[in-house]
Amino acid sequence: MTLAPTRELIAAASADGRALAAFNVLSLDHAEAVAAGAASAGSPALLQLSENAIAFRGAPEPLLAACREIALASGSPLGIHLDHIEDRALVERILARASDFGVGSIMFDASKLDYAANVAATRDIAARGHDAGVWVEAELGAIGGKDGAHAPGVRTDPSEAAAFVEATGVDGLAVAVGSSHAMRDRSAQLDLDLITRLAAEVPVPLVLHGSSGVADDVIAAAVAAGIRKVNVGTALNIAYTGALRGSLAAQPDAVDPRRYTHGARASMAGLVARFCAVVDAHRKAA
Repeated sequence: MTLAPTRELIAAASADGRALAAFNVLSLDHAEAVAAGAASAGSPALLQLSENAIAFRGAPEPLLAACREIALASGSPLGIHLDHIEDRALVERILARASDFGVGSIMFDASKLDYAANVAATRDIAARGHDAGVWVEAELGAIGGKDGAHAPGVRTDPSEAAAFVEATGVDGLAVAVGSSHAMRDRSAQLDLDLITRLAAEVPVPLVLHGSSGVADDVIAAAVAAGIRKVNVGTALNIAYTGALRGSLAAQPDAVDPRRYTHGARASMAGLVARFCAVVDAHRKAA
């Protein structure tokens, strides 16, 4: 197995009614845990870097290079994705070297703009991404979990979503159906009927953000209804931090990070395997 284009992984998932799990990477530990978990599940996955993660590290290139090497050596097909990129200069920087780092897709987020401005900006980036051979995801509305699309009653409208995709030429669309970023419990209730209607009207794969706050059975139902990419971030960090606290408490004299981070990385890998199994259930059953 090896580094794989996002376009191919999403197409394969869409063809047989499953979804592709995408995991936010903050560090080498995260990337290695995703690779290990996906290999354990026998499933493909995406390693994805957000604009916030890039800001934390100071530059995208070192972690992108690490992700590329991990994907090349992985036991399951792994793609590399950029998530919630708002800075156009950063988009240009990444697209210029997309082939160098194996970047197969980018999510350009202009959802904070009004509809017309979102369409114009997203259409431009989609064209630039396609010129670079990159699959482009966008967002209509705000998935952010800071009010926005998660204020009561606010959801993605199927007709508007279809018009947005036609006007921008994007390859995938993140939709607001009841999930929220940064949730620490799994109590989000998704509008499964809305997902079904969106899948019927929108001609590109639908993406669920904020999946850490959604229970396994609800994620599985969302995939059955038409979700084709499932983003996971906060749940990884909860698993990592919880295991790390336990290791440090059990080893109060430890100073070698290898002694107390090993279990934390393994905890993330186990979580990755579980999410992969949930979104890949159709293929497993087939």
